[in-house]
Amino acid sequence: MTVLSILSCKILQDELVWLLNNDSDIDNILIVKNENICEFTAKLDEQYILYDILPLDEIPKKLEETDENKVTIVVNILEVALHMLLNKLKSEVYQNMREMITFSNGILLFYGLCGNVFGEVEKDFSMESDGCVIRILKDNNGRIVDDCIAATVGGYSNYFKLITENTKEPAFFLTPMFATSWKEFPLTGYDFDSNPEEALKLSKMINDLAGYSRVAKVNTGLTYVKDFDEKVEEYAKLFGYSIFEISGNQEIFEKCYQSIKNELDIV
Repeated sequence: MTVLSILSCKILQDELVWLLNNDSDIDNILIVKNENICEFTAKLDEQYILYDILPLDEIPKKLEETDENKVTIVVNILEVALHMLLNKLKSEVYQNMREMITFSNGILLFYGLCGNVFGEVEKDFSMESDGCVIRILKDNNGRIVDDCIAATVGGYSNYFKLITENTKEPAFFLTPMFATSWKEFPLTGYDFDSNPEEALKLSKMINDLAGYSRVAKVNTGLTYVKDFDEKVEEYAKLFGYSIFEISGNQEIFEKCYQSIKNELDIV
């Protein structure tokens, strides 16, 4: 039996749904039970993709009961808010990896550098991976992508070009899932559920300091988020920004996914 585990930020769930929906090599999908999977499983249901949900510590037993000739994908989705404390982000991701290594042949991280937190992740686990292949999202030049936006627009070169082209009028980039989840980033110390007015006030101050005046709507070509247009318009209206559109794609996700599958001889 071959087990490929994917440890993903919630922001990148749409790309993961797309990969799973277009992969005929998968026999079983197991999803780690936590509070971050509701949207993800709803999207899988819409695509008629079958899966089982289990606590992380029960997955090894489930795998023992699985046909040894089957290919199993294990998906573990972590919360967006971890990015606000980079040491906590690294600690949580590394701890989950250590637990998943025990039953995985390979682990693909659906993360980028994220403030350079994961720049050495493959090296860090080279001695303790126990034969489990560890990989992270990289562009066509073999460079770890900076973040979820860089992964969506094709890597460092394209991302840098987009940023430099918009230096005079800096833009805040919104992918479909970012447009849905941006309020989950507690940048201000306040959250939008308990204190929306203060959270919005401080968010505007932070955005003003960054110089943002526009929203870059990243059209990924994926339509799992049904109200993407409305979410972008809502964000632009809240902050008084104009909107322009740029193109994204699944090239990096597909390449990295297929690459680790090849390493594991999943065909």
